[in-house]
Amino acid sequence: MGETKNDAREGATARAGVPLFPSRARFLRGKWCSLSATLGRDADMSSLDLSAIAPAMQRYIDDEILVGISAVVLQDNQPVYEAHFGHMNIAAGKPMAADTIYRIYSNTKIVTSVAAMCLHEDGLFDLDDPLDRWFPKFANLRVLASPSSDPSDTVPLERVATVRELMCHNAGFSYGFLQESPVDALYTRHGVIDPRSTLAAMEDKLAEIPLANQPGVRWQYSVSTDLLARLVEIWSGQSFPDFLAQRIFEPLGMADTGFIVPPGKVGRFAENYAPDNPLDPMAPGLTPAPDALVGTYLEPKPMTSGGGGLVGTIGDYTRFMQMLGGGGALGETRVLRAETVDLMHTNQLPEGVAVSLPNWIMPNTQFGLGLAIKTAPADGETDQAIGEYHWGGMAGTHSFIAPRAGLTGLLFTQRMPGFWHPFYHEFKRLLYQAAA
Repeated sequence: MGETKNDAREGATARAGVPLFPSRARFLRGKWCSLSATLGRDADMSSLDLSAIAPAMQRYIDDEILVGISAVVLQDNQPVYEAHFGHMNIAAGKPMAADTIYRIYSNTKIVTSVAAMCLHEDGLFDLDDPLDRWFPKFANLRVLASPSSDPSDTVPLERVATVRELMCHNAGFSYGFLQESPVDALYTRHGVIDPRSTLAAMEDKLAEIPLANQPGVRWQYSVSTDLLARLVEIWSGQSFPDFLAQRIFEPLGMADTGFIVPPGKVGRFAENYAPDNPLDPMAPGLTPAPDALVGTYLEPKPMTSGGGGLVGTIGDYTRFMQMLGGGGALGETRVLRAETVDLMHTNQLPEGVAVSLPNWIMPNTQFGLGLAIKTAPADGETDQAIGEYHWGGMAGTHSFIAPRAGLTGLLFTQRMPGFWHPFYHEFKRLLYQAAA
């Protein structure tokens, strides 16, 4: 089975003694290569011309906007393309590779949502169950008055949020670090997402903080999926990591996915980088960024965040996406029923409630159970993008499934912030144009 390589293109002059950004792209012309053993079989010959991806992604490396990129494309749920560009660690001179381990941050949310739906299929909860059934203190939550900039200015809770609303960020909670609401200062003060804390402690802390909105009123990105992870523990009677391992990671063969990077795998763990200007997505100049959001990944920590705590390889996450694209099954391994997966990428938001993030424009987007859903194509995309479901991580680990196009795409990097970045939009445009 043939594999071609693009040798490095020497990019712009290195900055301050940092090596140039050479890339090592490995991509296919027709058949799958390095992930074929992991995924169990070779893909059929692809009808897609994906030759435009490599030079497009390479430009981000040459311009020092990204240090390294990995890309995977599935057609009809079978892998047809894999590419690795640039480096996972510039100082060490380590190239990006198929077994590179990434901080997947909010890609964790889809995994947590699947875990919850496993327990929904087990009959342990209904989507419209109120949260105070398991979190009794939530019955007495207060809500920030609207409009008000004072987090002590609150009104009574009109009703308790449901599990459904929790899963689609419509339950009234906030996140803290996005500074989207006056209550965010209280999230920081109480250490809601402190990596030294636990999911159970998070539950108690949130009981002391007013909601940002009444349940059902607004979509607001939040700690909801961390609370969902706590519910997984309560429903299953297991720790969150143990449940994920038993019901998802081990059955799907996701051997490199978890909450820590073991000592024997540290050499495969990518460095995280930040640009000179974090507010400019095309700003060059990348320096190593500390793991500030959820703490170190090199040893166990109390907080096993369901909203952003996982690390893993693009190959592992490809298997996970194949499971979703396969209606809940990968080969003979079934994780969810097909109708459950369909429900997850069906809009759950009330009429008139739209997805809105403070730093990223996301028009024509609905939200299901842990998944965003596209209702219209973005600029340069075709109508085959309608119905696409997706999400991504803060450091630029993105994944999507487009049922109309028969496409699944994964694009991983380590740039803070790298979510909803132009490199991802360009990648998707190229895929939709190839499918058309």
